[in-house]
Amino acid sequence: MEVRSHCPINFTLEHLGDKWSLLIIRDLMFKGKRHYNEFLEAGEKVSTSVLGDRLKKLEAYGIISRGRDTVKKSRIRYSLTKKGIDLLPILIEMIIWGGEKDLLTETPQEFIDQATQNKEVFIRQIRENLIKDHL
Repeated sequence: MEVRSHCPINFTLEHLGDKWSLLIIRDLMFKGKRHYNEFLEAGEKVSTSVLGDRLKKLEAYGIISRGRDTVKKSRIRYSLTKKGIDLLPILIEMIIWGGEKDLLTETPQEFIDQATQNKEVFIRQIRENLIKDHL
């Protein structure tokens, strides 16, 4: 994929710079979603065309992979790649920031407390679970 510049912020934004991509990664990372219909049913109400486009882009960027579901062979199962799992610290920081600033946050206070009080251990535990679940 071609990028406009190799500034690290630009590079990251070109891969993740829209809300739908980050929400798909969130759903894979924290909500256990793996299938197209599960992403479609998320509270933010993504359209089918946008969802399909973002899944293709995330796959092309190597952030997610797709494969056959082990239970229902006709269904596609999406997973984070190592590159996708490496986004965990960024998403944790976004959750902390949003959770502290949004008085109506859906994120449990316990999650924010764990993420802020012992961040390295918390991230390591989540990363280990993601690797087991996705790779």
